[in-house]
Amino acid sequence: MFDWNDLRHLIAVSRYGSTLAAAKALGVNQSTVHRRLLELERRIGLSLVKRRPAGYRLSEMGEVLIGDVMAVQTAVEHLERKIGALKLDLKGTIRLTCPEPTVPRIAASGLLDRFHARYPNLAVEFVTSDRYLDLAKGEADVAFRSGDPVDESLVGRKICDSVWAVYASRSYIQQHGRPHSIEDLSAHALIGFDGIMQNHRVARWLPTAVPEARIVSRSSSMLGVVSSVAAGVGVAPLPTTLGDAEGTLVQVLPPIAELTRCWYLLTPSDLRRTPRVAAFVDCVLEDIPALKAVLTG
Repeated sequence: MFDWNDLRHLIAVSRYGSTLAAAKALGVNQSTVHRRLLELERRIGLSLVKRRPAGYRLSEMGEVLIGDVMAVQTAVEHLERKIGALKLDLKGTIRLTCPEPTVPRIAASGLLDRFHARYPNLAVEFVTSDRYLDLAKGEADVAFRSGDPVDESLVGRKICDSVWAVYASRSYIQQHGRPHSIEDLSAHALIGFDGIMQNHRVARWLPTAVPEARIVSRSSSMLGVVSSVAAGVGVAPLPTTLGDAEGTLVQVLPPIAELTRCWYLLTPSDLRRTPRVAAFVDCVLEDIPALKAVLTG
């Protein structure tokens, strides 16, 4: 009746409101989006989108169908991941996403060495980002992630707590003194978050806890914040795993309860049952003490 691949174009126009934005999201040109939408409408005999001065919107028929269309996309993505996983069996690559500062700790822990010794035909590839990659869309297979899961399609296990405290460099303390309470932070230079980090829980906590915060520098990465604090630019909350590992830093305020979250190992429920991902997850979970040391220091 129709090419299901054309449904992606309809979903993108519905989501982004224009054929140009949809084309950019899909990595095709605008004329392709126009052509595929027209072909989809021709094949099913219904008008699915309407042109408006501000862009495109779904027609009444499109609104009726869009939920089912998105369900088809989800089912196809699920099928593609399952087929790919079955092909790989116990050969191939597990894409592991985690915060970038965690990578060297995982590598030095011996966790991956023990995994590779047991499964020599499986490789682990790190996919690092300060944003949460979308496991359900296949951006990675397994994640070490702090914060309670919000995607019901993911399954996993809590490993330990992610604890945050406030740090300053020894040089900063010598020049400006040290804060002794959260209230004292208003009198100090603070490092803030920007870019993809601006919605991080710490970025939301800081202006509430310190309404008169004097932000002297912002960074879009956790490593950037650590570097700024280590350079004596200002004071900032940091994961104790990172702060305590920096010899030039001092924990000036104790762990902040409002910033504590849990570390989870997560994977899509369909991938959890595939041989390669199951092998990795089960192997790592057999070594919980080493994993806790990686995530908490």
